[in-house]
Amino acid sequence: MTASPVQASLTRPAEEEKRLAAVRRYQILDTPSDKTFDRIATLAARIFDVPMATVAIVDADRVWLKATHGLTGVGEFHRPQGLCASAVLHAGPYVVTDTVADTHAFAEHLAAGELGVRFYAAAPITTPDGQHLGTVNVLDTRPRKPTETQLEALQDLAALVMDELELRLSATHTVTAERDRRAEAERLTRTLQRTLLPPALPTVPGLHAAAAYHTASPHEVGGDFYDLFPLDDGRWAFFLGDVCGKGADAAALTSLTRYTLRAAAIYDPDPCAALANLDTVLKGEYQGSAPRYCTAVFGVLQPLPDGCFAITLAGGGHPSALALRADGTVQPITTAGGQLVGMLPNPQFVQTTTRLSPGDSLLLYTDGLTEARTVDGSMLDETGLVRYLASATFPVTDDPAAGLLQTVEALLSDLGEGVSDDTALLALSVPARSKNRTQENR
Repeated sequence: MTASPVQASLTRPAEEEKRLAAVRRYQILDTPSDKTFDRIATLAARIFDVPMATVAIVDADRVWLKATHGLTGVGEFHRPQGLCASAVLHAGPYVVTDTVADTHAFAEHLAAGELGVRFYAAAPITTPDGQHLGTVNVLDTRPRKPTETQLEALQDLAALVMDELELRLSATHTVTAERDRRAEAERLTRTLQRTLLPPALPTVPGLHAAAAYHTASPHEVGGDFYDLFPLDDGRWAFFLGDVCGKGADAAALTSLTRYTLRAAAIYDPDPCAALANLDTVLKGEYQGSAPRYCTAVFGVLQPLPDGCFAITLAGGGHPSALALRADGTVQPITTAGGQLVGMLPNPQFVQTTTRLSPGDSLLLYTDGLTEARTVDGSMLDETGLVRYLASATFPVTDDPAAGLLQTVEALLSDLGEGVSDDTALLALSVPARSKNRTQENR
């Protein structure tokens, strides 16, 4: 056959590079067998009443068969030996009625080989921008002349192949775009979450402090918060809490809450006064809208000459802090009765005191921990957490606060999917005086 203008242009290196780029773009090569394309090959054979049909993609040096009908054990062949390599260069149907009468076609592998192909017809699989990915082919072992209706049907089948490839490429792009969108959203979420928490806790003389934040979903900004900072008189203030909601609204409320508590502590470091000031700010900021509230525990650390720390705590609707004593006991430091911050007209906040001696630790946490579900479906709750900590073996470390958090994080990991809410953790530990710390070795 004489080369058509399309055939001549496609044989140019630059045009062939464009065609091969299109083949790569559709990511079809070496993919598993597919019933959709298998049906197209079978339908082509049925329309032409021939024993063999294929859906072929022409690569740089091979012809790869995406689907076959009537051929077994044939997956690909060398491109110079394939009739498809000639057919893919034509703009329309390519027909060899008798390979014996066609010198070029008879030299092809399918005609000269064991199959003994005498008749071959193909329609190009053409992209919207005019590139030929491959062909839909029909083959017979006897000469024949196809009808115009058959050739038109063959072109329709090639168009169906192209439509299916377009759909799959579009789906791939959609999945990729969604994956990229989610990755970017998660990155922004992590970035925003970091801005709502202190980048690092300060060093408190005579005390170890550690904090952790566990998100239940990487796609949403949580509302848990914590902080630890010095006061002007040598004392230290700390707080931990949880605002209502998720997402951008929760992030705004978290930021307002954290910086309000910091400012309130500088103005009046009394724990109950700090929570009362926060309550006033929240009600003023969200006046006329749905209540925006939080739970919080606010504390002040007073270093003592004997190496201990006196702690004053005030709670507003927040779970009890837990004191882990050097003798292995776990004691809830309850502020029960403290009411939600920002919700009620005249909330009451409950204050209590405790003392941290060498070997003691204080754990503050948000309710994502105690509301987590155990294996039997029940909530862990405070009782379960106390029981777990009382029987836990803590890692031997020079930083008991970090060791305590490591133990709690192991619990969160064990609970797995039972953890459905964000969890913030803050641990404060007074190092034991001796090397054989009771807390580290119980």
